[in-house]
Amino acid sequence: MSALEWYAHKSLGDGIFWIQERFYESGNRANIWLVRGSEQDVVIDTGLGLRSLPEYLYSSGLLQDGGAKEDAACRPLLAVATHVHFDHSGGLYQFDRVAVHHAEAEALARGDNFETVTWLSDSEVVRAPSPGWRARQFRVQAVQPTLILQDGDVINLGDRQLTVMHMPGHSRGSICLHDKDRKILFSGDVVYDGSLIDWLPYSRISDYVGSCERLIELVDRGLVEKVLPGHFNTFGAERLFRLASNYISKAGICHKVSTFAMRSLASLALRVTNSRTSP
Repeated sequence: MSALEWYAHKSLGDGIFWIQERFYESGNRANIWLVRGSEQDVVIDTGLGLRSLPEYLYSSGLLQDGGAKEDAACRPLLAVATHVHFDHSGGLYQFDRVAVHHAEAEALARGDNFETVTWLSDSEVVRAPSPGWRARQFRVQAVQPTLILQDGDVINLGDRQLTVMHMPGHSRGSICLHDKDRKILFSGDVVYDGSLIDWLPYSRISDYVGSCERLIELVDRGLVEKVLPGHFNTFGAERLFRLASNYISKAGICHKVSTFAMRSLASLALRVTNSRTSP
């Protein structure tokens, strides 16, 4: 299957494109965002990487190929992982320039499929990307990041800037990218319009509460009007406030006890299915 078949996209305007893997039918299917700038283009999350995402970007005309003489051909392309979970980081190996938060850089460099929580089944991939492909063969490949991110860093695209917000809780290296001028938040799995997951290895409820408090502050200060999340549909500031507030209100002792049990089970299952490389 070609990359043009595997992916699909739609334009949201203002240089932002929403890309999805058509034949990965799962609640884990991540949104892939392409943000075009005047001096640099950025891909936010890369999906599973079962077909070439860079090939799709150029073949579909979203980006100019290297043989073109237009200025766009000279713009560098940076792939940014909002976190290293498999559904977001599987395609990072296809890019020359890769950015990830410091807290998860070593896991990505090791190809640590325990921390990437790699969990994929044949039933979720409704058309095989290549003959004989099986989900049990899938692993997140080791990638050496070329850019290590910290809270407050700014990724300069020329005519727009994306500010890194370290928002742990779902994972220890989760980030949001905030376009302050346009009041757009690329939220990864920190928040999306669904049940927030805090029971995976390296999830931490106390961190998640702190991150949700930062999200509420963004809304209170009028700094976010549109959220482009890691899963499901986009939403606005009112919904962001409600999702963050609801998480905080439910993060009591009962939730912590049940989450501990779920994390133990998830960790056991992941250790069985993925050999973890020791640091």
